[in-house]
Amino acid sequence: MSPEFLVSLSRITVLSLIGTCVIAYIISKRVRASTSLPLPPGPPTDSIWGNSFEPSFCYRRFELWTQEYGPVFSLRQGIPGLGGNRTIIIGRHQAAVEIMEKHGADLVDRPTSIAAGETLSGGMRILLIRSGERFRKLRKALQSHLQPKIVVSYHPVQTQTARQHMLDIIDEHNTKSSETRSFTSTRHQDHARRYAAAVVMALAYGEVPLGYEDPAIQAVNRCLARMGYNTRPGAWKVDVFPFLKDAEKRFLHVFGKYLIEQQPSLGLSDDEIAYLAGSMFGAGSDTTASAISIALMAATCYPESQSLIQDELDSVIGRGRPPTFSDQDTLPKTMAFIYETYRWRPVSAGGFPHRASKDIVWQNYLIPKGSTVIGNAWSVSRDPELFPDPERFDPLRWIEVDEEGRVKLKDDLKSYPFGYGRRVCPGQHMTTGSIFLNLALILWAFNLTPDVKNPIDTYAFTESANTHPLPFNIVFTPRVSVKPEDGEAKGWEVLKEVFETYGL
Repeated sequence: MSPEFLVSLSRITVLSLIGTCVIAYIISKRVRASTSLPLPPGPPTDSIWGNSFEPSFCYRRFELWTQEYGPVFSLRQGIPGLGGNRTIIIGRHQAAVEIMEKHGADLVDRPTSIAAGETLSGGMRILLIRSGERFRKLRKALQSHLQPKIVVSYHPVQTQTARQHMLDIIDEHNTKSSETRSFTSTRHQDHARRYAAAVVMALAYGEVPLGYEDPAIQAVNRCLARMGYNTRPGAWKVDVFPFLKDAEKRFLHVFGKYLIEQQPSLGLSDDEIAYLAGSMFGAGSDTTASAISIALMAATCYPESQSLIQDELDSVIGRGRPPTFSDQDTLPKTMAFIYETYRWRPVSAGGFPHRASKDIVWQNYLIPKGSTVIGNAWSVSRDPELFPDPERFDPLRWIEVDEEGRVKLKDDLKSYPFGYGRRVCPGQHMTTGSIFLNLALILWAFNLTPDVKNPIDTYAFTESANTHPLPFNIVFTPRVSVKPEDGEAKGWEVLKEVFETYGL
């Protein structure tokens, strides 16, 4: 080996060492807190690039780290300031309130999302949009039609669509097993999707679709796919809103029509209006359909909890008529069941990321400015201080009895599955109303039991941000007493007669 080669090798080694030291120094400067306070503890990094973990169902991995490192822990991915960042995970309720509610103004921002937020939606998808004037305008317009006093006016639309939901289940029976008392539904999730899409389509655009494959829904999806790039100005009005001319004749509040009529005062562009109406449709139908399916899964898997609701329905309403929205305040155990489904299998299980716009101090730990902060709904819903034996499905954990022996609903925690602070989901009231009405109607009308040939896996969900149960079967049996001579299918005929006039 020549001396020249050794000298060259030594130079390379020295340069490599110098480079490593420089990188280490940069990392130490970038990672070091801007004050003397430490970052929240967390798992050790795997390499110079920080922590690595499987992104699929990461909210479950985060719960294990919450149990190990505490209610707030930190991760590092990449080099902060050089394309990487600190991520702070919040996994217990009190910490989430103290950080995400009390510092809501400092966490209203979102991290930059190049693919989903910018490239695919032109920076106009309200879920991902950064804080600023555009966010405030879009949020204000959206909240104008989703506040509780306005949501009440949507009850007729939800009632009519829930009626069709019940008829869809009955029609599936009549198509598959018309002469049987019970039948195994393989399409109940499709029915829930149709319900959710129809309600939000009616409220956003004034059109009630016949099914999720309805041309009107597909037209909206196509338009939203184009919005933000290569869109001819004004073309969206032709594609999406041709049926708004007489929408006020059908529904009291139609969001799309409101946006068009109030466009000058709202200060929104054509594209912003189209995306906002589309956001109401896309997000609202997706989460509501999933939440209904989760509620039916829980009722099927936990018969004692199903009976709890049915006993309340029979006691308060009776068998003479189906439940309506006017019954909601008199059915605390039914509402408790719904809150327990939110806790048990939250739709947005991992929560959505926030961005700290300033340093936040929590219990002598520093959450640095610019870091990503996530309230992990899966972990918060498993807070052992609030929810003992958290894997057990128990609606009664949401019930309390007052001094006079009256059953009351604990509702102080009900909003956390919908997010925190100024990014809390504005559609939570409408979603909860939809789940209440559909669950109450289904359990008033049917007994739900598992398909013994195809057991339900209650952990089998999609890997999407808003999770959906993977397909599962439910056996539906009418809760109708019939005479032996009437035949097994008589109960289905009785229910069809009931629901053909329901809400009309």
